[in-house]
Amino acid sequence: MADKMFENNQVSLVGEIVSGFTFSHEVYGEGFYMVDISVNRLSNFVDYIPVMVSERLIDVTADYRGVYVYINGQFRSFNRHEEHKNRLVLSVFAREIEFLEDADEESASNQIFLDGYICKEAVYRKTPLGREIADLLVAVNRSYGKSDYIPCICWGRNARFASTFEVGTHVQIWGRIQSREYVKKINDTEVEQRVAYEVSVSKIEM
Repeated sequence: MADKMFENNQVSLVGEIVSGFTFSHEVYGEGFYMVDISVNRLSNFVDYIPVMVSERLIDVTADYRGVYVYINGQFRSFNRHEEHKNRLVLSVFAREIEFLEDADEESASNQIFLDGYICKEAVYRKTPLGREIADLLVAVNRSYGKSDYIPCICWGRNARFASTFEVGTHVQIWGRIQSREYVKKINDTEVEQRVAYEVSVSKIEM
């Protein structure tokens, strides 16, 4: 069952470690830590992707900044309660991590496959330049009755196609994980710079 659940949410990354490890949580005596990986896009933009890794996979007391790694895992979500409401927090959960000796920016890779269900009505819009965009929220089942809720963004004809999906539609998605900075208004005098993570969809099927 666990392997089947893994098949419906697959992430493969090759990128550079750009932070130290920060403690996240512990489960049955196993510590989990967060580390940031940078992955270059073809457009010269860099995505900074948070990765959750077990202390049993890597020495979390070492500083690996500047080292290239291959990560195989899943894109996962959880709700963090803050400011009187829940905030969806996303990260890649690493199942495997390998150090790459001869990797560089050219070998950067960022791929994701999701098999899940539309759980919120699609938001379809056009940019001022007429580019079509559709925002989706996809629920991907995990074992033990849990689900991950993954924001996805479609472009062009994929956006037009996705805008017709009803809640509950079964979809398969191929794409990449991207990071996007935005400004969150805290109150009338305060704003906060934040980063959102989503899947940029290259292919989608019902």
